[in-house]
Amino acid sequence: MLSDDLTMSDKLEENEELFEHFRLVADLGQSLLRIDKFLMSRIENMTRNKIQNAAKAGSILVNDKPVKSNYKVKPKDIISVVMTHPPREIEIISENIPLDVVYEDEDIILINKKPGMVVHPAYGNYTGTLVNALTYLFNVNQKEGAEEIKPYLVHRIDKDTSGIMMVTKNEYAQTKLAKDFFDHTIERTYQALVWGDFTEEEGIVTGHIGRSLKDRKVMTVFPNGDYGKQATTHYKVLERFGYVTLVECTLETGRTHQIRVHMKHIGHPLFNDVTYGGDIILKGTKFTKYKQFIQNCFKILPRQALHAKSLGFSHPVSGKSIFIDSNLPDDMQSTLDKWRHYIKHKAFESEE
Repeated sequence: MLSDDLTMSDKLEENEELFEHFRLVADLGQSLLRIDKFLMSRIENMTRNKIQNAAKAGSILVNDKPVKSNYKVKPKDIISVVMTHPPREIEIISENIPLDVVYEDEDIILINKKPGMVVHPAYGNYTGTLVNALTYLFNVNQKEGAEEIKPYLVHRIDKDTSGIMMVTKNEYAQTKLAKDFFDHTIERTYQALVWGDFTEEEGIVTGHIGRSLKDRKVMTVFPNGDYGKQATTHYKVLERFGYVTLVECTLETGRTHQIRVHMKHIGHPLFNDVTYGGDIILKGTKFTKYKQFIQNCFKILPRQALHAKSLGFSHPVSGKSIFIDSNLPDDMQSTLDKWRHYIKHKAFESEE
């Protein structure tokens, strides 16, 4: 249970993926009733249109089999539904903010998000977000007489994380992709610079992730699964720099701050991650020049060193396989170059 001191924004952001999973069991005395009416009476803010889109997307299962919206619920039926979160009741202000669009068609758009950009307006961040920018972009490109296009979120990435993010242009595509995220058929890779060296070349981190019981503003790992939600991160070493390591992370799940929390849990906080303790020197020498080198890196990269590098998925309408890759942003690339120079010249092994 979430404590009452959390805002609605906090509650909606327990997952990186913006969907909810419902599991319902029909009573023994349940009379035959269309599943759309059944779900509307049991799930808050549910509409017939959302149910129809969910059924079309294969997101409504009865006894593990997809059903149409006119299916009649029977006693003891086990009903499983994946639904996108209802939109937040915040007016979206259209803003002309430049975006790096890497793919777009009638149903979806993929953006290479810059660090520092919030994804969705929320309390304290009503403007300057990705959704504000997309609203403007869609309005400008809208054909005369055409139905208004709105941005629909299916996942998000943190404000200070850069990289590939997908948004849909209609509710059906949003619902279909939410189901794909839930089924773990979306392929996502991230690159992160973390503190410390690894004895192995690759590994898996598991452990439930939830809000810390000591500080509700941060997430933590609950190894015994007493709290939080199950999370799995795969990682492999890409490049070693002695005191820090470049790793590639692949997500099975999408919990808030998942990579940042899992890496800290195994003793490798992300480089310059203020929230999870990576903004101090955790590995290396005590030499003054080394300390200055790290501070220079922090200035170049004033955020956690995390980039959502690629996204692979099946198109929600055509079924076509799509894979989008991206280059590392300048701040991460420059920091890596500095570390390569450091390793090559071993400039800080002794005071001069």
